[in-house]
Amino acid sequence: MTLLRAVWRYPVITATVLVLAAVVVIANTTGAGAARWVASAYVAVFVAFTLVRMIRDVLRGHVGLDVLAVVAMVATLAVGEYVASLIIVLMLSGGEALEDAAARRATRDLTALLDRAPRTAHRVAARPGPGGAERIDDVPVDEVAVGDILLLRPAEIVPVDGELLSASGTFDESSLTGESMPVSHPQGSEVFSGAVNGSSAVRIRARRRSADSQYQQIVALVSQAQASRAPVVRLADRFAVPFTAVSLVLAGTAWAISGDPTRFAEVLVLATPCPLLIAAPVAFLGGLSRAAKAGVIVKGGGVLEQLARVRSACFDKTGTLTAGRPELVEVRPADGVDRDELLALAASAEQYSTHVLAEGVRRAAVAEGLALRPAAEAQEVATNGVTAVIGERVVAVGKPAFIASRAPALVRSDLAPGQAAAYVAIDDRFAGALILADAVRPESAGVVQWLRGNGVERVTMLTGDAAPTARSIAGQVGITEVHAELLPPEKVHLAAGMRPRPTLMVGDGVNDAPVLAASDVGVAMGARGATAAGDAADVVVVVDSLAKVVEAIAISRHTLRVALTAIWIGIALSIGLMLVAMTGVIPAVAGALIQEGVDLATILYALRALRGTVPDLAAPPVTPPPVTPPPVTPPRSATPDRARGARG
Repeated sequence: MTLLRAVWRYPVITATVLVLAAVVVIANTTGAGAARWVASAYVAVFVAFTLVRMIRDVLRGHVGLDVLAVVAMVATLAVGEYVASLIIVLMLSGGEALEDAAARRATRDLTALLDRAPRTAHRVAARPGPGGAERIDDVPVDEVAVGDILLLRPAEIVPVDGELLSASGTFDESSLTGESMPVSHPQGSEVFSGAVNGSSAVRIRARRRSADSQYQQIVALVSQAQASRAPVVRLADRFAVPFTAVSLVLAGTAWAISGDPTRFAEVLVLATPCPLLIAAPVAFLGGLSRAAKAGVIVKGGGVLEQLARVRSACFDKTGTLTAGRPELVEVRPADGVDRDELLALAASAEQYSTHVLAEGVRRAAVAEGLALRPAAEAQEVATNGVTAVIGERVVAVGKPAFIASRAPALVRSDLAPGQAAAYVAIDDRFAGALILADAVRPESAGVVQWLRGNGVERVTMLTGDAAPTARSIAGQVGITEVHAELLPPEKVHLAAGMRPRPTLMVGDGVNDAPVLAASDVGVAMGARGATAAGDAADVVVVVDSLAKVVEAIAISRHTLRVALTAIWIGIALSIGLMLVAMTGVIPAVAGALIQEGVDLATILYALRALRGTVPDLAAPPVTPPPVTPPPVTPPRSATPDRARGARG
């Protein structure tokens, strides 16, 4: 079956082998004349198709290397080396087959992502089946709605991002994070689509539709990367004209010196351009595949080449150099208020807030073993704070002005750079403040240091945050050039004027989308969403670690080196063999066979792009599981605010 698939996939190779066998039989039975006519007719048809393709390329402004192959085939036919001409045809068609096989090997990891995308989900029906039994419906993954309860059987792929309803679950997240060991999640944790369930059946509640889920976004980015035209082709084109000129000069010189036109053909059969046409594309496909396996989606070979040449780097602050998850660093209760009671009540109220500071308060309370209590009613006021009735107490958490409107005795807290405060009122009396800070990612300083030591001449911070906070974070990670309190258009202007170029910009939020799109290479930290940033960026990091930016640059540089080296290996071997052939010691048939070995050598070298070492700066930070709020009973009003503005 494998042989039949190969015959069907590569008909030109099959036809050439059959014609070559027929020519050998005819030459030994009927005579060389008939064999020559058969070979000439077949090669002439192949040359005609090649010329048509060349003309189409020229009309599109692309001058390629096929002219050498055409001249070599015509020359070998003209001097009677018809077997060599058939070998050249076999070499060209076989080269395409080798490229196809190498490309499949190089893109194996990319294709694996696409092939394993979940297509169906087991939805728990709202209405029971016959006899009151629970009904499970298999539905297309695109029909899953937010809030649907889904059943995951053992070893099944999570179809959409969801909240784990079972007491616990173990998942293989290697396709998303690169983590080889299974990860255990408690009840209420978020489980991302694309993870593989362990040995026990679990249930999840869908948090996002299929198109908005983590894995489907990765698949969409991979599809875009595969469809893009790699610079690989342009990279080879740069060598096309000079290599063609040198080859024709060497062949013409050999003919002129020897006076034998056969020498012209013998030299040109060693100048066929397969190494240039094949090796570079294979190397870049390998680089794209390797980056995807590492959790970095690069949108095409052109981006990979730009990434390898980066000379300036700009970073956003929140969610990029910092973790984007403020942590509670201090509880400051007012006089007469118990610290643990303050934290427990505030965290219970923050269950009903979507604000970025709320999750940090909830995590801290759970980590200290404080029980979070349900609210009889709750309301969030846009960007200001939340109020909730917890038992017999009315608790308000939020900005100082919001709390002061309820508790005029509020006392503002002194904050260090990088800190924010959530103020608390209980029963309309000021109860204290919770101090939070967004910690620097543990790998950020190592990333900045690596960039400075590896050819990136300028590293800057571009942020909309306050200048004292920005300078504090920059000092911790080793960045000396800071531009703070910027609006999105100002970020775009600064990035566009950055020198030297190319410029890399790394960000994570929706407000970073314009500057990511405007930069030479935009990198989105897309592990926790940020769809707009991911769409605008050239590179999307799907693992929550800034170290992946360094890994992507290292992979791109290694890929470019391999591609260029493979091209030069092909050129050097071809020119060296042509110089030898000028003496007449390499017959045309032998030369054509030797050139096949050159093709194989360059392709094998190009596959080195799939391997290589990368800097190991730091392990990705562990994301604590979010705390899931209990239902409000009965809900009288709820005005969720999804803005991420700071409260204090």
